[in-house]
Amino acid sequence: MNIGDKAPERLGINEKGEEVLLSNYRGKKVVLYFYPKDNTSGCTAEACSLRDNYSALRQQGYEVIGVSVDSAASHQKFIDKYALPFTLIADTDKELVQAMGVWGEKSMYGRKYMGTFRTTFILDENGVVEQIYLPKQIKTGTHGEQLLAK
Repeated sequence: MNIGDKAPERLGINEKGEEVLLSNYRGKKVVLYFYPKDNTSGCTAEACSLRDNYSALRQQGYEVIGVSVDSAASHQKFIDKYALPFTLIADTDKELVQAMGVWGEKSMYGRKYMGTFRTTFILDENGVVEQIYLPKQIKTGTHGEQLLAK
């Protein structure tokens, strides 16, 4: 995905097992953030930063949607544990991460594996990519503040 591209209409299944469509958010800007795994330190810090800034983001016309390849049950536990006020997409079939270009080979401690690159897309009111925050641009634990400062 590049700036100016339209995001897919079908975002996936949320933590409640409901289908989430981009058209449900028409008229709102969307913070569509992709993260590797529920309940890991960096992903938790990012989610909590977005939670802590959620009211201010909503006042500016944004809705927040998180996406990882974890299951809906894992997402629901993550939401409950950290009182996250936004929906999380369970992209277990990896359809959305692949469509958005955030799934690929990663490396940790010399071991190579496939995973999700921490990336945030800002979509305009029509679902068009307006801005992209790549992994090196996202500071752990301050993502919500970064979005508000732009």
